[in-house]
Amino acid sequence: MTPEHALIIAWALWIASWLAAALWAAPTTKRPARGEEWLYRIVTLAGAFLLFSAFRHPQYTRERLWAPGEAAGWALVAIALLGFAFTWWARIRLGRLWSSSVTKKEDHHVVDTGPYAIVRHPIYTGIITSVFATAVLKGIAIGILGALLMTFGFWIKARLEERFLREQLGPDAYDAYRRRVPMLIPFGPKSA
Repeated sequence: MTPEHALIIAWALWIASWLAAALWAAPTTKRPARGEEWLYRIVTLAGAFLLFSAFRHPQYTRERLWAPGEAAGWALVAIALLGFAFTWWARIRLGRLWSSSVTKKEDHHVVDTGPYAIVRHPIYTGIITSVFATAVLKGIAIGILGALLMTFGFWIKARLEERFLREQLGPDAYDAYRRRVPMLIPFGPKSA
């Protein structure tokens, strides 16, 4: 098995487990106004299409900017797996408050323990980590562009989510959290 095959299997298992876990969530009590989520969805999906199209079309192999060796390839697989583990740690810590969309759940509150004490959006951080490990492993410009688009999409979603949660949970609670914990990058700026 090559690192690329291992990474494809890891992505497939993560996506399948993530979709199955969607059943484990509290009822939604409120959503942002219709139309606010379209931009991050389009940007993120376009990025995912570009990133993963590099695996579906063998002709892209000739367009590689670099080709990591076997050891570097397996190190990138390990980094991607750490990203997936970080998403699951956050997902489990969030529990029934999790949603794939920006929503307010029953008994919603600021979660600031576990991975949420490291970054405000650890699920996005973990996915972005796995996305960049995947793009670097493939070493193709279209994959790097896809990773950048996906990162931008998650940044847009994080900003929307923060604005919505600040409105729903109150500025005192959410702003205090923003002052203590960085948004996406551990040890990064706190209130971005």
